Amino acid sequence: MANRTDWIGRSYTSDIGWDVLYQLAEIGNRLGASDGERQGHACLSQAFEEIGVHDVHDQTFELTKWERKDSSVSTSAPSDNNFEAIALPGSPAGEISGEIVHLGYGLPEDFEEADLDGKIVVARSDVPKHHDRWMHRREKYFHAYNAGAAAFIYQNHVEGCLPPTGSLGGGEDVMGPLPAVGVSKEVGERLRLYASEGTIEGNVTVDVDVGNGESRNVVGTLGPDTEETVLVGAHVDGHDISEGALDNASGVAVLCEVARALADREGDLERKVTLIGFGAEEFGLVGSMKYAKNTDLENVLGIVNCDGAGRARDLIAKTCGFPKMQEVVTDVTDSLRHPVRIVSGVNTHSDHWPFVQRGIPGVQLQSETGQGRGFGHTYADTLDKTDVRAIREHGILASLIVEQLAANEPIDHRTPESIADELREEGLEEPMRVAGDWPY
Repeated sequence: MANRTDWIGRSYTSDIGWDVLYQLAEIGNRLGASDGERQGHACLSQAFEEIGVHDVHDQTFELTKWERKDSSVSTSAPSDNNFEAIALPGSPAGEISGEIVHLGYGLPEDFEEADLDGKIVVARSDVPKHHDRWMHRREKYFHAYNAGAAAFIYQNHVEGCLPPTGSLGGGEDVMGPLPAVGVSKEVGERLRLYASEGTIEGNVTVDVDVGNGESRNVVGTLGPDTEETVLVGAHVDGHDISEGALDNASGVAVLCEVARALADREGDLERKVTLIGFGAEEFGLVGSMKYAKNTDLENVLGIVNCDGAGRARDLIAKTCGFPKMQEVVTDVTDSLRHPVRIVSGVNTHSDHWPFVQRGIPGVQLQSETGQGRGFGHTYADTLDKTDVRAIREHGILASLIVEQLAANEPIDHRTPESIADELREEGLEEPMRVAGDWPY
């Protein structure tokens, strides 16, 4: 117990996570394949080496380089008006004129009931309380595409004149099939008001540059040189419109605190721990998909994903259909009397998913911040909103979870078929197929 008291005390006085968070926020734009993303990975590599992580190296991969230029939304009827809009990453360039149809939340039945052929479709970023599940941006986008829409407008549900960003592609394919922009809640509500007065005529313009680029995963290890390993990671990239301080520099800060805490007691680790700073997560989990595809996963005991950790003090643990993973998380949090909300179902929208879909036990640690992304994916994702206490606390919890996974009897892998069956039971196969995300 004294030993635990010592290293936990050092965690509460550590500035390593905060220093990395500050540096990443200072870089700002870290979109996949950008120079800012490269600088972010270099920052993490230096931190790993200073902590004492072994064999720190880059694993590079090719990636479409997408850069936004000017975009706009305008209306000509029932009123002449011009609105702020930002292109969604992966949007092709285009200029589309025609009728604008506001579908409200953009639920599946909304798309089925509307005539959208050749029209510009607006959908909100949230879902109503009565809806049985969350809907990802890509699902709404591809519903619009499959219905014949000519362009897509994604309306934020968070107040504050904050147009949202977020990628349209996924995996190997960064680009989406039709032009798309994000607009603020306030702009979207103005369009909804226009719709209540009659037909909206308008225009969406998207200008982007697309070329060849490169991203990377930063990888290092701690502990004994065993074949079996526990993975712990966080994505370094962030969207180009903000500092990405919450999404996901805070998660990278937690990863660094995990590395420091484990390096502090490296001799106690019973199996190797592999630390990964993933690249291009925001373009559709590209870095983690590359890593999972090119790694022999037989000896991977599990993955702890720090995407969303460290943003706020209350913690969610998404244990991805592995009851034994839930037991590990509960044992750790109970031992420290730290509250955590367990989400037991399979979660598919972060860097643990390329491993979980292959049957590898996984958990995503994420701060409790309410419905949706909050300030994430907007201009307002800035350093002032971060929480150094949460970074330290979540670093302690995550390091103990990793340590237990490295010490315990291995959690049984699941078959990919059983993961697919659970997704079907949860009603997720159809929406994942719509978005092109069904891997089976």
